[in-house]
Amino acid sequence: MANTRSAKKAIRSSAKKYEQNTFWKRRIKTARKSLATSLEAKNKDTGALKEMLSTFFSVLDRAAKNKVIHKNRASRLKSKYALKL
Repeated sequence: MANTRSAKKAIRSSAKKYEQNTFWKRRIKTARKSLATSLEAKNKDTGALKEMLSTFFSVLDRAAKNKVIHKNRASRLKSKYALKL
C-alpha cells in the first residue's frame, strides 16, 4: 500500500492512464478487424471500404496523438492498409 501522497497520486494516475490506453487499443483493434473482414469479402463496396479506412486512420492518429501507440507505428499501419485498398 502506498505510504506517501505522491505514491497515492502515482497509483491514481497510473490507473487512469491504463484505462485510457485500453480504450484506445480496443478501438484500434475493432476498427482494424472490421476493415480486414471488409477487405476479405468477395463483393467489395469501395465507398464503404474508403469510409472504414478513413475511420481507421482517424483512430490511429488520435491514439498516436495521445501517445498510446508510437506515431511511426501508426504511420506503418496506415501505409499497410492503404496499399491493400
